[in-house]
Amino acid sequence: MNQYDIGLDKNAANYAPLSPIGFMERAASVYPNRLAIVHGDLRVTWKQAYARARRLASALTRSGVGQGDTVAVMLPNTPPMVDVHFGVPMTGAVLNALNTRLDAESIAFNLDHGQAKLVIVDREFSGVMRAALAKVNREIIVIDADDALYEGPGERIGTIEYEDYIASGSPDFAWSPPSDEWNAIGLNYTSGTTGNPKGVVVHHRGAYLNAVANVVSWSMPLHPVYLWTLPMFHCNGWCFTWSLALQTGVNVCLRRVEAKAIWDAIREHRVTHMCGAPIVQSLIMNAPEAMREGVTHTVSSLVAGAAPPASMIEGMEKLGFDLTHIYGMTETCGPSVACNKQVEWDALDIGERARLNGRQGVRYALEEAVTVLDPQTMKPVPADGETVGEIMFRGNISMKGYLKNEKATQDAFAGGWFHSGDLAVMHPDGYIKIKDRSKDIIISGGENISSIEVEDVLYRHPAVLAAAVVAMPHERWGETPCAFDELKPGVSLTDQDLITHCKKSLAGFKVPRAVVFAELPKTSTGKIQKFELRQRAGSVSAIDV
Repeated sequence: MNQYDIGLDKNAANYAPLSPIGFMERAASVYPNRLAIVHGDLRVTWKQAYARARRLASALTRSGVGQGDTVAVMLPNTPPMVDVHFGVPMTGAVLNALNTRLDAESIAFNLDHGQAKLVIVDREFSGVMRAALAKVNREIIVIDADDALYEGPGERIGTIEYEDYIASGSPDFAWSPPSDEWNAIGLNYTSGTTGNPKGVVVHHRGAYLNAVANVVSWSMPLHPVYLWTLPMFHCNGWCFTWSLALQTGVNVCLRRVEAKAIWDAIREHRVTHMCGAPIVQSLIMNAPEAMREGVTHTVSSLVAGAAPPASMIEGMEKLGFDLTHIYGMTETCGPSVACNKQVEWDALDIGERARLNGRQGVRYALEEAVTVLDPQTMKPVPADGETVGEIMFRGNISMKGYLKNEKATQDAFAGGWFHSGDLAVMHPDGYIKIKDRSKDIIISGGENISSIEVEDVLYRHPAVLAAAVVAMPHERWGETPCAFDELKPGVSLTDQDLITHCKKSLAGFKVPRAVVFAELPKTSTGKIQKFELRQRAGSVSAIDV
C-alpha cells in the first residue's frame, strides 16, 4: 500500500461507467436541432431522435424487457435501426441485430440461443421470421416495422406496428447508464460457415471506446453526413451507430445498396463519409458515368471485409474518394486496425500509394495492441514483410467472449491474446499485411499460395468485376488454385485470357489451373462466401497451364 491508495477511491463525482448511450443525450442537449436521420422525405433532429429512443425504452420496459434480456431485430438500414442502438440498452437489455440474409433455421438458432424476449421485424422479412418463430419453442413478443419506402411483399405478423409501439412510450423515460461498463450491450452472431454460429458478446466499455476510436482514427469531423451502405446489423455498424451520435452527424439511411441510390444520395445530401466491403466500392466505381454527374466533393470511405486490390484503391482515388483500408472482426467491435496514411506517401505515384494503402495497417487509436505472432511459440514474427504469422489483438475493444461457449472463448483468448485466424506479415514500418485466412491458404506441392495475391492479379484485368480464388483438388500437387470470376456487364473473356494475364505477374505454380465465370455468392455485408466456392471447386477439372 502507498499514500495514494487511501481515501482516493472512485465515487459518483469522479467515475462513471463508460457507455455510448450517453452520446445521444449529449447530442440532443448540445445540438437539438441538428439533423440526425434522413430517410426518404423523413427528417429527424437529434432532439427528436433522443425522444424516439426513450419512447422505445419506455415501451420495452412496459413489455417486461429489462436488465440482461435480449431484444432481437430484423431490420434494414432504416430509422428504427438507429433507435434500437440506444433505446434497447437504455433498458439494460442487450441488442441482437440479426443478419437480414439468414434463412429461417439460422434465425431460429439465434433467437433460441440468445433467448430473445422480443423481436422487431421489418415487413420485408416477415415470411422468413414467421418460419423461424415456428421453430422456436418459446413465446417471443413480435413488433412489426412497416417502412413507408418498402412496397414489396410481406405481412404484419406481430401484435403492434413499431411506430404505434414507440408512441405508447414516454419521451421522458428515465434511463440510467449501466451499473457496470462490463455489462453486455450487443450480441452479434458470426457467419457460422461451419457448424452453428458463435454469439459474440460486446460490452458497453468496448462499444464506447471503439465509437470514439472510429472518430479519432478516421479524423471524423463534427457533423459528418454518413451514408449507411454498411449494414447496421454488421458489428453494430462497426460502432458508427454510436460514433455518429458522438459527432452529431447525419444518418442517411439506405434500404438497399444499389449504385444509383448511392450516387443519388451522395449528390443530394452531400455525403461526406461511408463504409463498405470491396464489393460495395466496386459497385460505386463501376457505375455508369451518367450516375456520377454532379458529384464534385470528396467522399471519405472506409473499406474492409477483404483486402481491396490495388486497382480498386487507385480507381476510387481517381473518382475523388479518399479510401482508407481498415480491418477488424465481430470479436473486436468491428474496425481495430487502420492503414493510417503517412505524409511522405503523397509524393509517391498513385500505383505505389495504392500498394501501401492496400495493407491492413496499424492498431486503432484505442486498441491496446495488435501484432503478428507465431501461433505455436506466441512470439512476434520478424518485421520483414515475409514471415507469416497470425494477427492477434489485446485490449479494451475485444469482446467479452462467446455466449454459452466456454471452450471457444478459452481457445480464442489462449495466451492472453485474441486469435484472429488471419495469417499476415509485419512490414519493417510496423504495418500489417494479411496474406490469407488460415483456411484459405492453398498448399500446392508443399508450397504456400496466398489466395489474396492471386486475386489481386485477377482484379487488375479490366474485365473483372469480382474475383475469388480457392483450393481445388489436384492429383499431382494435392491442391492448386481455382479462380472464380464475375465479369463486368457487356464484356466477354475466356479462361485462357485470364490465365495468360496471370502468367505475366505470378510464378507458374501460383497460376490458377481452372477459371470459372459466374456470379460470386456473397454475404449481406459483401464478403464473398469462399466456403461455397470450395465446394464447387471440388467438381472442377484442372487444365494444363
